[in-house]
Amino acid sequence: MSDSPNLALVRRLYDSGMAPDVVAEVIDPDIVWDITPGFPYGGVYKTWASAGADFFGRLAPRFTSFGAVAEEFYDAGEHVFVRGHYHAVSKSGAESDARFIHLWTVRDGKLTHLIQAADSHVVQQAANN
Repeated sequence: MSDSPNLALVRRLYDSGMAPDVVAEVIDPDIVWDITPGFPYGGVYKTWASAGADFFGRLAPRFTSFGAVAEEFYDAGEHVFVRGHYHAVSKSGAESDARFIHLWTVRDGKLTHLIQAADSHVVQQAANN
């Protein structure tokens, strides 16, 4: 069975590793990016420009590498759930994995909203190493 268009859109983002050209094609510039409280720089970012600069721009320098590994995708119409884990390597070389669930809203062929639930404690510990 093939993916629905919405699930295929979300899968494309993860498969690309957040490649800038794919991000530009699939993420609505006015996306709401909602990160779990307690996660490093958790909060609600109200555009992709803000999420890129104010969330990723502050998070990425704290790690040698940090990525989302999608394990399962669930199609729920205009919503797509992704279960997976973050794999991070701290500046000291310590590796860690933290579980997440992402809930995406898709409208008119673009990702318009992300709600993240993640094991914030594990990520905070990794960020401080």
